[in-house]
Amino acid sequence: MLGAVAAVGVAGATWSATRHRQATTSAADDHKHDDQNHDDQNHDATRASGSTGTDARKTGSGASKALLAGKIVGIDPGHNGDNWEHTSYIDQIVWNGREDEACDTTGTQEPSGYTEAQFAFNVAEYLATMLRAQGATVILTRTTNAGYGPCITDRASIVNNADADVCVSIHADGGPVDGRGFSILEPVASGVNDAVVGSSQALGVLVRSAFVAETPMPVSDYYGVNGVVPRDDLGGLNLTTVPKVMVECGNMPNPTDAALLVDPGFQQQVATAFAKAITTFLTDPSQVRTAAATATSDT
Repeated sequence: MLGAVAAVGVAGATWSATRHRQATTSAADDHKHDDQNHDDQNHDATRASGSTGTDARKTGSGASKALLAGKIVGIDPGHNGDNWEHTSYIDQIVWNGREDEACDTTGTQEPSGYTEAQFAFNVAEYLATMLRAQGATVILTRTTNAGYGPCITDRASIVNNADADVCVSIHADGGPVDGRGFSILEPVASGVNDAVVGSSQALGVLVRSAFVAETPMPVSDYYGVNGVVPRDDLGGLNLTTVPKVMVECGNMPNPTDAALLVDPGFQQQVATAFAKAITTFLTDPSQVRTAAATATSDT
């Protein structure tokens, strides 16, 4: 982990935090102060010139014939680059929809020091470019890797208030060194998120299929069932009102996974997988129905 913060983030959903639910000094996941202005930056993105989330949906793309014109996509890159320098901020306690949770955590890193926060931000930027090229309006929960926060509660609010059609939260795990692969964390009904649990599960099926098709990263061999992990202890999932999954795109302590995670080419493959799944989710109802049926049969 980075700095003085022990263990890996809860909302970052690392193996130790997931399996043992350890309360660490900064247990929660990613949320940045985006230069003390994250709320304004992201609300400006959705409400430029005083427009509402619905207005952004109508005007977010000049390319009216683009596949995702009129769609709003939330992208939540986990953690933030300077979280480890702001432990008093990320350690503050917030309500995650079920229980108290730390505002955020530092995230994990691979053995040479390349951080989860940097990986997540790089993938988010590649993904945002791909989605905008298809006409989507993109809402990022942070717009730099040189800040801290925002808290998990703020991240959920940024996307919810934008009236997004879908959201993905991008992470990398800090699991056992001999463990490999990606895993998809899905919400469990907690009240706030009840209406989107089923659609989030369908999204998870599409993301899993896209990762298998578009990246060399295998499905996790140490976490979840077929790469899927229901989680009821993460604010980012408990507080969502839009279909959402959190994806651990690989396991940073594992040397084979780490070699992929630091590679810009792989990061672009991950972004491509996300873009493929999101586009299918937003434009192909028949595949969404099939994915929902698959998700039901897997449970």
